[in-house]
Amino acid sequence: MSDTITAISALNEQALKTYPVSSAAEINEAMACARRAGAVWSRTDVKQRVKQLAQLESVILTELDTITDVIMATTGKVKTEVILGEIYPVLALLRYYQKNAAQILAPCPVHTAPLAFPQANAEIERRAYGVAAIISPWNFPFQLTLSPMLTALFCGNACVFKMSELSLPVGELIMHLLAKLDLPLGLVQQVIGAAKTGEQLINSRPDLVFFTGSVPAGRAVMAKAAQHPIPVILELGGKDAMLVFADANLERAVKAAMYGAFSNSGQVCVSVERCYVEAACYEEFVGMLKDAATDVTVSHGAVGDLGGLTTLKQFAVIEAHYNDAIAKGAKASSPLRLEGRYLYPVVLWEVRQDMRIMREETFGPLLPVMAFDSEQHAVDLANDSDYGLNASVWSTDIAKAERVARQLQVGSWAVNDVIKNIGHAGLPFGGVKNSGFGRYHGAEGLRQFTYTVAGLTSRSRLNDEPNWFPYSHSRYLEMRGFIDLMFGSGRLYQRIARNWRALQAFRGYASLNLRQHWHNLLILIFKKSIG
Repeated sequence: MSDTITAISALNEQALKTYPVSSAAEINEAMACARRAGAVWSRTDVKQRVKQLAQLESVILTELDTITDVIMATTGKVKTEVILGEIYPVLALLRYYQKNAAQILAPCPVHTAPLAFPQANAEIERRAYGVAAIISPWNFPFQLTLSPMLTALFCGNACVFKMSELSLPVGELIMHLLAKLDLPLGLVQQVIGAAKTGEQLINSRPDLVFFTGSVPAGRAVMAKAAQHPIPVILELGGKDAMLVFADANLERAVKAAMYGAFSNSGQVCVSVERCYVEAACYEEFVGMLKDAATDVTVSHGAVGDLGGLTTLKQFAVIEAHYNDAIAKGAKASSPLRLEGRYLYPVVLWEVRQDMRIMREETFGPLLPVMAFDSEQHAVDLANDSDYGLNASVWSTDIAKAERVARQLQVGSWAVNDVIKNIGHAGLPFGGVKNSGFGRYHGAEGLRQFTYTVAGLTSRSRLNDEPNWFPYSHSRYLEMRGFIDLMFGSGRLYQRIARNWRALQAFRGYASLNLRQHWHNLLILIFKKSIG
């Protein structure tokens, strides 16, 4: 492998900049630097961390046009797609955690049983892992790097990140933006390279790995992390289903299908890659889709809807899926049409569930459409997939749509909307099955970048506890009675009556504070009686 990587513009194929590949020694040094800075950052109060990270919002807004231009040149996106898919989600997540991070990460008190743990209190606290390694993909390099990175930083972690080798100008941009914040020196580090660099990053022993990318690459990351072992969060591919019932607003559903399948030229992990339509409206809906597809503009002009493919390597997969479907009897709205990096969208119908286009992730602007006969048939088709990331259900009968959505094997679903639900900063995002595991966004996503520590504090002044040595037969009988008192059958007063001797023994251990002991017991009796 070359020791440099030259970034190429997805707009005009011109070289943008050449970057040196990080050596193993440089990666280890980046990890050590991040660990030193992280030790300071993790001790910073969460409210102060929020205050410092919140500065990024104004930095992004000030440099919005520059950010847009860099992302557009790197990815081939149109400007509006950059705003909607890259910048807005980062700003929304920043604002959500500004308002909620301190509360989400606050220690949580836990109830203690008054007899088992007299004069004690318990709590759960959340601690930063240490250094989080972020390995991000090329399709949304700004959002899918900054979102997990910010989540890790809010929690008190340091970060070392590796962009896709196709996205290096965006990584340089991120470091430029973060340099404007008042953060500990070295808190965020970037390493540069391809797959080998990702392996070396994991070998440098971060405390958590967050990976976004393909299923094969995710398996490789997980296997490498398991050697150390290091916990991983995997956000992998999707084969998202769109279920359209005959009672849906078909005009809205068609427009949603165009956006869901073709935005960013289909290079979205939650693209609509399978469209199932109720038989009663199937022919009408397919006709509407074909007409709508001709109105999608492929251009970087003022009215362009779709830009170019970020990498032409993906076209080989798209073409293979298209050819397989046609060879097996599918009909297409047009032949595949690739002009430079511009790939024109295609609707396919009369597809079957066994075609590659219905089984494998395409990651391109193809929309296969298939009919279903019943509600259960729709659910069965949607769940007949190795993937489970996102899905949408379309019907004016909201109760039915939600009933169907709750049967889908996915990490997220939406009713009468598409893709936008994963941009909700308060909702955790992630998949099931081959789409990965773990979450980010929302309260649950924030907590995924921490580990829990459970603590219990006893304020007892006794010199002894009933569970301590020495053991004896009488102690066994007391403990046996205690188990029956706590968990046995019958009402509480019946359990007290038949275990009075055991209760007296426990009272003896509380002789230094009898009033508190009986107070705890009365509370327990009251709670049991009303429960």
